Amino acid sequence: MSFRLTILGSSAAAPALGRYTSCQYLNIQNKHFLIDCGEGAQMQMQRFDLPIGKISKIFISHLHGDHYLGLMGLLFSMHLNKRTSDLDLYSPYGLNEIILLHLKYSKSSLNYQVNYHTFNPYEKKILVDDEKLTVETIPLNHKLPCAGFLFREKTKPLNINKDKLPDGMFLQHIATLKRGEDVYAESGKLIYKSSDFTLPPKVPLSYAYCSDTMWNEPMAEQIKDVDLLYHESTFMDMDADKARETKHSTAKQAAEMAKLCGAKKLLLGHFSARYRDLDLMLAEAKATFENTILAVEGQTIDVENLLENVP
Repeated sequence: MSFRLTILGSSAAAPALGRYTSCQYLNIQNKHFLIDCGEGAQMQMQRFDLPIGKISKIFISHLHGDHYLGLMGLLFSMHLNKRTSDLDLYSPYGLNEIILLHLKYSKSSLNYQVNYHTFNPYEKKILVDDEKLTVETIPLNHKLPCAGFLFREKTKPLNINKDKLPDGMFLQHIATLKRGEDVYAESGKLIYKSSDFTLPPKVPLSYAYCSDTMWNEPMAEQIKDVDLLYHESTFMDMDADKARETKHSTAKQAAEMAKLCGAKKLLLGHFSARYRDLDLMLAEAKATFENTILAVEGQTIDVENLLENVP
């Protein structure tokens, strides 16, 4: 099953140098999520052929404009496209008021239900807990109340070894075997042993989205051993004073966090427009944490495949 992340925006503060502001599209086992929604997000989704109508949940980290100014346009486009299914919107306090104000003064309404889920960015909170995954907030350290998001797959069922299945096996017996249970006759006689017909499940994957934040050591324990870590790297180390002043991070600090938490792969993003050559930023991070890549707009990262060559 899928665990794919598409980068739609990687610029800090404002669109620049062909880069849009923060937005990512995450597909986990055919559940479609949007993480932040900067200006032009829906144009990027159209450009890269991503299904807007399949988005079921949107997660907004904080209320700086570069993380949510694309949201109203997206909501109205969903309306114009005749969406009828509910949309879950997770954010710090205040976003619901902003949206309702837009609707009020434009004398508009949406033909679908938006369910507003407000969280306290200073506290860890489980936002989603279903049969496939959990999503929880990661308290960050920024000028505005801000939270990251940790996505974790749950343990998957065993895989059936189709080559071993006898002809005519009942579907209910296959379901029992997938649960790791043996199949018995009413007499108590063993008919099928689960281990004879199943293969180990794929390892559950995890993704941590951490933007915007200055160095924030306490979060390392929460995201320990995460498979893919997205960490903002607004500045390079030569501008560390500017990073502290604005409560952002450097590429080197992002790499230090990846090393500290034991991440398998680091994804850098939220780049200041002052840097044209991002390869220099990548080199700075790789000097501390080798398994680092840059967020490239339009790039779709298959997390399982990405980890295949990680030592």
